[in-house]
Amino acid sequence: MTFRIELKVRDYECDLQGIVNNGVYFNYLEHARHEFLAENNVDFAQLATDKINLVVIRSEIDFKSSLVPGDEFYVEIVPERISKVKFGFRQKIVRLKDEKVAIDALVIGTSLNERGRPFLPDYIDSVFPAK
Repeated sequence: MTFRIELKVRDYECDLQGIVNNGVYFNYLEHARHEFLAENNVDFAQLATDKINLVVIRSEIDFKSSLVPGDEFYVEIVPERISKVKFGFRQKIVRLKDEKVAIDALVIGTSLNERGRPFLPDYIDSVFPAK
């Protein structure tokens, strides 16, 4: 199952070199993850009410090329099961006009119960295919 969301670079996201600041890519990746989860009926507000926190525990990111102001791009997500209590998001950021990959990333997360212990509720577990 692949998820995809299209976005556009805004001028203020760029640094003095005229390219997207490296930290901004993390925002693009996070926004796409939130949209992916929402589309899969994972409600962050309800999670908070239930005292369940989704957390990132590791991010690996390879910078392949730079985006510039006005570039239209998409963020692609392929969900992956890492372990019994860890899930992964294989993510790519790709410029639309030429399909050039800007970012290749793996973000690993888990969910924590109110005692801070990792576990996956059924409705999150079902989003990530078993190994």
